[in-house]
Amino acid sequence: MSVTSQPGIHIAGVTKAGHGPIVEIINPATGEVIDALSSASPMDVAEATDSARQAQHSWARKTPGERSKILLDLASLIESDSEYLTQLEVNETGKPRAVFQDGELPFAADNLRFFAGAGRSLEGTAAAELSQGFTSLLMRQPIGVIGSIAPWNFPLIMAIWKIGPALATGNAVVLKPAPNTPRSSLRLAELAIEAGLPPGLLNVVTGGNSVGEALVIDPNTSMISITGSTRAGQAVMAAASPFVKRLHLELGGKAPALVFPDADIESMARALTLGATYNTGQDCTAATRVYAQKDIYQDVVDSLATTMAKVKVGDPWASDTDIGPIVSAAHLDRVHGFVSRAEQAGATIAAGGKRLDTTGNYYPPTLITGAKQESEIVQGEVFGPVLVVVPFEDEAHALHLANDSQFGLASSVWTTDVSRALRVSQQVEAGVTWVNDHLPIASEAPHGGVKASGFGKDMSHESLLEYTVTHHIMIKHAESEIHDSFRPA
Repeated sequence: MSVTSQPGIHIAGVTKAGHGPIVEIINPATGEVIDALSSASPMDVAEATDSARQAQHSWARKTPGERSKILLDLASLIESDSEYLTQLEVNETGKPRAVFQDGELPFAADNLRFFAGAGRSLEGTAAAELSQGFTSLLMRQPIGVIGSIAPWNFPLIMAIWKIGPALATGNAVVLKPAPNTPRSSLRLAELAIEAGLPPGLLNVVTGGNSVGEALVIDPNTSMISITGSTRAGQAVMAAASPFVKRLHLELGGKAPALVFPDADIESMARALTLGATYNTGQDCTAATRVYAQKDIYQDVVDSLATTMAKVKVGDPWASDTDIGPIVSAAHLDRVHGFVSRAEQAGATIAAGGKRLDTTGNYYPPTLITGAKQESEIVQGEVFGPVLVVVPFEDEAHALHLANDSQFGLASSVWTTDVSRALRVSQQVEAGVTWVNDHLPIASEAPHGGVKASGFGKDMSHESLLEYTVTHHIMIKHAESEIHDSFRPA
């Protein structure tokens, strides 16, 4: 299928052609080229950051209420544009229509409304006499131009998690979406202009690694925010370090689920199946490692295998589809490679594990048993609908296994014992621990990890603090005692 290339960048309020290579957009459900965009060049990145720098100064001087109104209007426009945004996201990512339109899109609008309100009550602003004769003003001020790099698995939501708190606190943003899922970000920038956002405050530059690198090292960007793999985060850190730029890193995950003997097995199986297969497992908080106490190990395996077999894999536009295809043929190869190597190493495929004989990048929910703790399938981030189950002896052993990972983003604990739930949850090395569920999130709750999962928080009031810096202003309001020396009193 031949398509005509479309404008692929948005700078200073205008969507236009970039000077970089043409990037084809492929529908993962069909394998067809559905669009082609003229991506950005380093020259376009420089133009975008310069536009952002010029626009940011006046934006920072606007009141929180003025900035809030525009974000609220943008949220309403997103809801009004839901059909078009759904078409873009479903055809680029392969996620089911109902999942995006009925779940992710309303959540994205809610995120914006939260940021709009939270920006009007920013913590960390105070006035006090901290030293005798001096009044100290502590003010949260914007950082400047934010270079934001968003992933392909949640294009719209992740874009909003970056631009929402940044704009609410007076910054400007240059957003680089993933090269294979850029169109909802371009549409978001157009809607922002319609909502009244001054041109230049939100620019979008599409393309691959060279565009991201240009954004990181550009002298106009004062902070880089990235959601992506741990390897991508390491590359950003290395590139940004000579310039001593602030960083916000939301990176990979390998979420453990600890299942104790008193857990509700049926409820666990349903929630962890959802947690492992939502967005076809392409979620850094996805359930990936189930640790089951040895006495209930087989019951856990059987229940998960039965439940995972009920997940409907199919056309993302069909109303009864639970999960759609993997985002690309290359990523499908990667996911299946993990599974094949696990089986070759002695693990057992308890469910799934075979490519589906159909057009598109489809892969079934897969359950693996008999893998060793140190194996690739247990330690590596698969980023697909793959769940591995490992037995443990006791509580201490469970915690050891759960924390034996380079990652520390999400986790869950399954028990009806409140004391155990609190005790174990506090010892799991993760940014979030759910008890008797896996995946629920809220705009008011922070999202972010520890260890190789990065640092910094998305959502919640904490995200606004990420995009501000404390400015201490100290005013002398009384004459101090005169001393005979020039040494501080």
